[in-house]
Order: sequence, then structure tokens, then C-alpha cells
Amino acid sequence: MRTELHRQHTSALTGVRNLGILAHVDAGKTTVTERILYATGTTHKRGEVHDGTTITDFDSQERDRGITIFAAAVSCTWAGHRINLIDTPGHVDFADEVERSLRVLDGAIAVFDAVAGVEPQSESVWRQADRHAVPRIAFVNKLDRAGADLDTAVASIRERLHVIPLVVQLPIGHEDGFTGVVDLLRMRALVWADGSGTYEEGDVPDELRDEAQRRRRLLEETVAELHPGALEEFCARSELSGRTLAGALRELTRSGEGVVVLCGSAYRNRGVEPLLEAVVAYLPSPLDVPPVRGTLGEAVQERAADPAAPFAALAFKVNATATGRLTYLRVYSGTIRKGETVLDVGARRSERIGRILRVQADRHVDVDTAVAGDIVAVIGPKAARAGATLCAPDAPLVLEPPTVADPVVSVAVEASRSSDTERLMAALVRLVEEDPSLAVRTDSETGQTVLSGMGELHLEVAAEKIRRAHGLEVRVGRPQVAYRETVTRGVSGLVYRHVKQDGGAGQFAHVVIDVEPWQDETGGTAGAVEFVFRSAVVGGRVPQEYVRAVEAGCRDALLEGPVGGHPVTGVRVTLTDGATHPKDSSEMAFRTAGRFALREALRSSAMVLLEPVVELTATVPDEAVGGVLGDLAARRGRVSGSTARAGAAVITATVPLAELFGYATRLRSRTQGRGTFTTRATGYAAAPAPVSG
Repeated sequence: MRTELHRQHTSALTGVRNLGILAHVDAGKTTVTERILYATGTTHKRGEVHDGTTITDFDSQERDRGITIFAAAVSCTWAGHRINLIDTPGHVDFADEVERSLRVLDGAIAVFDAVAGVEPQSESVWRQADRHAVPRIAFVNKLDRAGADLDTAVASIRERLHVIPLVVQLPIGHEDGFTGVVDLLRMRALVWADGSGTYEEGDVPDELRDEAQRRRRLLEETVAELHPGALEEFCARSELSGRTLAGALRELTRSGEGVVVLCGSAYRNRGVEPLLEAVVAYLPSPLDVPPVRGTLGEAVQERAADPAAPFAALAFKVNATATGRLTYLRVYSGTIRKGETVLDVGARRSERIGRILRVQADRHVDVDTAVAGDIVAVIGPKAARAGATLCAPDAPLVLEPPTVADPVVSVAVEASRSSDTERLMAALVRLVEEDPSLAVRTDSETGQTVLSGMGELHLEVAAEKIRRAHGLEVRVGRPQVAYRETVTRGVSGLVYRHVKQDGGAGQFAHVVIDVEPWQDETGGTAGAVEFVFRSAVVGGRVPQEYVRAVEAGCRDALLEGPVGGHPVTGVRVTLTDGATHPKDSSEMAFRTAGRFALREALRSSAMVLLEPVVELTATVPDEAVGGVLGDLAARRGRVSGSTARAGAAVITATVPLAELFGYATRLRSRTQGRGTFTTRATGYAAAPAPVSG
């Protein structure tokens, strides 16, 4: 009986696809998601971003701004497969939402604009997916736009993302005349006659037959070069069967050696069904990905996607509302039923699962159980944070949480009425629960409450959420960026003796250190490596446990630099000599010596202030280029490139983050509302003068 149940569960899991939609802002992610929901019968009316009627952009701010801010999960079915879909943000300020989503996904659809090709944030989210080894297929969207060109977009995928594109479709028609695609695997034409979303299948048009044959041949040759099994058949028959080609494409997608490229126009409902067919054919099920790895003490364990295994799930998103907390889970192994108790390993507390919900963005359907491979939301856990592991109490396991980026921009926030101060603090705590990339602290010098995040828009959205969700009027101060300090010229042979004798056991530590600038082997941005410590002590003059204490003391000293009290980065410290006392030396004494020695060394070194810089990409009308370039120069921007694109110019520049506050409003005024820009963090660079922070 158990074997039969296992077989049934396994069969069900092969029909599950957990995937995300990734792209640059405004490439059409949300429209693709809406069309998928419509094509699968999940919705009966097509949602539009510009009308504010989308399912996944359900938050009032998302609808007002016309962008995705919060990752939204939806479920639908297609051809007997259940697809759990997460629509992720495209704006760089919300990259942490993308990171948390990628941590729990098995596959992804990367959406590219057929006019713009690979854009800066497209590249960033692609690299994020690379880090998580998430298999992807590509969808070149907006082929109906003026200037759209599939080949140019594919070339940018090859050149900028350094992957091998495997194009499986040929467009029928150009720009406004785009009506369908040729399926190069089956050599059939798919034509959408109207906006209904259903296509008619027929023979390849005569005028495209030679081009389709040429592209099919090119696809076969590329696949044969990458796949040994396909190469064997290609050498024997000089061609590949459709079955062999499809199988090879599936394996190359899942290994990451190639990326299948499809095309269409989501807005006009063209190309969505073949995209869904590709999702089912090429992207992996939970059974196709390696077992999740976790730790229990020092031991590493693996849990396969088996509903009969001990329960283990990762919380990747939390919505803390006035009526309760909604915790989103990816179930990796086992089965959970409503009413059961689970263990939050990090918090070391038991939590009861009150309800299990199948999520449709802001709508939910109650279910009784969730099994391995599911993405669901649960109500009941009161303290679980994003990144927490929930597991069976008798089989504890800690899964690796998503990485959280350090905030780079800070603002002071305060309630307009002093009577609302406590409510404001409660609202801020709830915000941080939902979004770990936000941080709240109280400035010890000014007493101000400081909210830190990933960018100006990120903080603007957080403040507006407090106003709307909690009915609080708040005042927000000018943003401050996270400055750093680094060494440009160090010191050698600095001697520090820590001696303290005030009755009882004394303290003695003698250290000699060298301090010098340090960058990684690639010679990257100043301060790219935070701190490197090494010991060159010979003859055991400083025992190893005291060497570690000196390193810990040096790390303490790096928290506040001599220029403006900012953290110090990009420094290498070498312990060259030292001495101990048989009775009075201790780890605490050497830690203290290390801290004061490095502080003194930094005061004697040549230091420079570092500020965060970003790569800005602005798309502006041709007639506004001069004004935009002048404004960037005034903001200490260094222009690195400018290219023409269909009546507009795309300007790339490196700009200090501190100079970009208010830039969105300025750009709109200089371009009569037609200019847009995106940014991507690139590291730190030397600031022109000390800035107190």
C-alpha cells in the first residue's frame, strides 16, 4: 500500500512546475503572467497593467505606479500540470524580493523586450538565477512594437549573458504585422487571427519555408555540438528527429548549457500557449532538481522531494497584516496538514498550522494538506521570518536561507503627531518582518529613528505603505547613503602594548602590525574586499588562539573609521610580531590590543572616504539628450556610453548614489515625462571630500 501511495505521489510531482517570471522593469513580466492566467482558465478577463486590473499587481501602490513591487504567487493548471508561478519585481530596489523567490524556485521564464534586448536589470536577475542554478527559458516579448527584432534581441542574450540561445521559433510578420510563429521543432505555423489567444495551426508559409529550414538546420547543429546523444544521431543521419531534439533541449535547459528562446507579444495574446508548452516540456519538476541540503549541527543532510519523508519547508515571504500573519512556504519534503505542529528551528519554538492556502495573489483557497513540491501560504506561525525553516519536530533540519543584501540608503522617519510614536514603531517592526532588506535602528547620537533600504524608491514605497496600511502620517528626512572608509597608504611596524595592572590578574598583550590597502585579485572597486588578516609571526611568539583574538579585535576596530566614523573596508592587516606574559596574557587582552593597535594604525594611515556608486541607464528622447547629459555632469556622473534606438538615446553613466535623490522627478521634467531610468549597484568609489554621516 505504501509503495502504491508513493507511486501516486511521485506521478503527481512530475506534473508540478515551480517557476518565476524574471525581467527588467517594463519588459512585460506582469502582462505575461496575466496572459498565462487567462490562457489556463484561471481568470476569465485579461488584466492590464495600464488599467490597474492585474491579478498579481494587486497592491494599491503597484497599480498607482504601474510596476511590480512585491513578489506575488499564483497557481494554475495547464495540460494536466500544476504551475506555481511567482511574478517578481524588475526594479533594482526590489532585487531582494527576486532573491528570496529564486531561492525556492525550480525554473524561470526570463522575459526580454524585443526592441531593447538585454537591459541592465535583465542582466542582474539573470546573474541572480545563475547563483541559484535555476534553469531558464527565454521569451522575447513585444514583437509587435516598432523596431522589434528577434535576431538582435537573441544576439544581445548571447553577448551580454554569455549563454547559448537555442531559438525554436521564427516570427511570422514584422512589427505591426506580427501574427504568429513557425514552430521549428514540428515545422508548423501557429497563427493568431484575433486577440482571443487561440491559434490556428497550418503549413509553413511558402515565403518562409527556406528560412525556416535554414533555422531548423542551425538549431540542430547547435544542439548536436552541445549534446552527445544528439551528436551521435546527427552524425549518423545528418539530421535530428523531433523527439531527439526535444529531449536534448530539455536536458540542455536543465543543465544550464543552453537556453530555449521563444517569442511573441503577450499584450496581443500571441505566443502564450507555446510558452506554456515549453514550460511543461523543458523546465524541471521538483523530482528533477537535486534534493535540498540542510544542516543539523555539523552534519549535512539531504531531503528528497518525497511526501513520505519528514516535513521540511522554507519560509520565503511573510505578509504581516492587521488581521494576522501570512507565511509563504516552499515545501521541500514531507506532508503538512492543517492543525499540525511544526518546529521553527531558528527561533526554537513550536508553531501550529491553523490554515493552509493555495495562493492566487491576494486571493486564497483553503486546502487540507501541502506536500513536497508545493508552494503555499499558511496561517498560524506567529514568529517565523523570511528565511526560517519549518520542519517536523522529531526531524529537525536547517535549510540555507536566502541571502539578504546590506541596505545602502537611510532616511530618518518620525510620526507627525508625538502620540503616534508607538504605533509608528509597531508599523516599522511589521515592515521589517515582511521585508528583511529593510532595517530599523535608533541613532545613538541624534535619537532619530532611521529606516534603511536598497534605494530611494524602496524607502518611498515603505513610507507610503505605513501611511496607507496603518493610517499614520509620517515625516521622512533626506536619505543618507552608507559611506565607507578605506586605506590608500598604510603603515608598517606599528607597535602596541596593552598593559593593565589594577589588582588581581593583570592584562598583557604586545602586538606589531602592518596595515596596507587590499583589493581582490581582479582589481575591483575600491573596498571590494572588506578585510583580510594574516599572521607572519614565527617561533610561536604569539600562540594561535591569541592570533585569532587579535583578528577579532581588528574587526572591532573596523566598525568606525577615523575620517567620519564609517565602517572601514578594503584593508589587509598582517600580524608580524608580538610577545606574551606567562600569567597576564589572555584572549581578551590580545583582542583589546588588536582593536587599539588598528585604530592607532588607521589614524596614522592615509584614508579616503568611499561612497556607493551605481550604473545608471537612462532612455530619453533625442531632443533632451543635451539637458540630461548636463544634469548628469552636475551630479558627478561619468558617462560611459550613448546609443541611438528608434528616436531615443540610451545613456549609460556611473553616478554616486547620493547624487540621485530626486533624480526621477528631475528627469521627468527635462524630458516632458518621456524619460525613464534604471540603476544597478556597482560598488564603492572614492568620494571627493569627507562627508559626515
